[in-house]
Amino acid sequence: MTRLIDELRKLPGIGTKSAQRLAFHVLRSSPEDAARLSDAIRELKARLLLCSTCNNITDVDPCSYCTNAVRNQRLVCVVEEPTNIAIIEKTRSFAGVYHVLHGTLSPIGGVGPEQLRIANLMTRLPGLDEVILATSPTTEGEATARYLAEEIRRAEPQIRVTRIATGVPAGSDIEYADEVTMSRALEGRREF
Repeated sequence: MTRLIDELRKLPGIGTKSAQRLAFHVLRSSPEDAARLSDAIRELKARLLLCSTCNNITDVDPCSYCTNAVRNQRLVCVVEEPTNIAIIEKTRSFAGVYHVLHGTLSPIGGVGPEQLRIANLMTRLPGLDEVILATSPTTEGEATARYLAEEIRRAEPQIRVTRIATGVPAGSDIEYADEVTMSRALEGRREF
């Protein structure tokens, strides 16, 4: 039981109490349910891998985005995590390809450029027209975007480097926007 709790605590967002609850749930579940859970984890590790081009989670390499002839291969959207791709895809407004960093720069958390998947982004640069930096508008996301913009411009100055706009969310009231959000909304304004 202690070993299972220790392993569950390694999962993001799972503390000791949550790990204990999960471990006791597994203990109380049927042998079949426990076997299905362990099989699902084993199968996930055996079948899924990271795309050698964009680092997205896939079962084929390169992934379906990187091999899709309809997508603009000269337009790359850089995101923090594979889950960000689904959010962008829901908009049906992006027809390029992706690059997944698997995190953001965080000196306090011990995450530097070496811990992110930046090297294969740099090898993709020749032949690109634009790189869209779609990291979160957090301190870490902004620092990551700034770092990448500098590195891309240093390596390939002809590539257009853009940042996603941030601002007041649709359906919200301006009076609740903080000054940073409002400032970014004004900076990211467009013709109407």
